[in-house]
Amino acid sequence: MKKLLKLNLGCGEEHKPGYINVDKYGNPDIFHDLEKFPWPWEDESVEEVLMKHILEHLGESTDDYLGIIKELYRVCVGGAAINIIVPHPRHDDFLDDPTHVRIVTPAGLSLFSKSKNAEWIGKGFSNSLLGLYLDVDFEIIGVDYVFDPVWAEILNDKDDMFIYQAVKRYNNVIRETLINIKVIK
Repeated sequence: MKKLLKLNLGCGEEHKPGYINVDKYGNPDIFHDLEKFPWPWEDESVEEVLMKHILEHLGESTDDYLGIIKELYRVCVGGAAINIIVPHPRHDDFLDDPTHVRIVTPAGLSLFSKSKNAEWIGKGFSNSLLGLYLDVDFEIIGVDYVFDPVWAEILNDKDDMFIYQAVKRYNNVIRETLINIKVIK
């Protein structure tokens, strides 16, 4: 049985032991532009992927973004974990960087879930059925938010409704979104 890989895609200068650290710049283990397909890994050879502050830099064109999603699915085994960390699209950390080309949200990634697609069809919703169209299947198994330090202090003892309203009304409340995904095959 072959050993499955762990990929740290878009590693920058943050190399993780036990992972293949991949970037198109700097000093990674493997130089690769993630917008060039196919990726240099075999089908179903990866058990874990970390994408920390990279996905928002990729896929300016829809075709490139969907190509990245298809490659993630191709290289991952069923049950593989994909951990995505991105700046929140309403935080200055996202807005101030001219290399950020793609908003990444849990709702947007849920479009690649075949079970969600089937649910939406059953309810007559008009959501894009990207899981079905691309023949990929990702289930979001967890989402966490990192509050901006200023807001973390304000929200410390507030109830969920207050936090929800703050997030909907103001910029810079959430600094980062952490999304944990399971590959379904």
